Amino acid sequence: MEIKDSHLEREVDKLVNNLAIKNGNAPSHPDPKLHQIISFIKSGIRIIGYAFLPFSLVTATILLILSEIIGIVEELV
Repeated sequence: MEIKDSHLEREVDKLVNNLAIKNGNAPSHPDPKLHQIISFIKSGIRIIGYAFLPFSLVTATILLILSEIIGIVEELV
């Protein structure tokens, strides 16, 4: 649900965060620096994977699948 009133949105966020903290489910904040590092690694592996396409489909496929797995890890950080 999208809230168009920014003041109301802030108040709703405060309430949700307070409820989460009271229930022991405090929201975890992602580490932006670690996310960026993992993203750069993923992009580098992806670029190398595409560069291998003309030379070895097997190697390119392995690298591209690896980059997708790293992308999943990236979203969990």
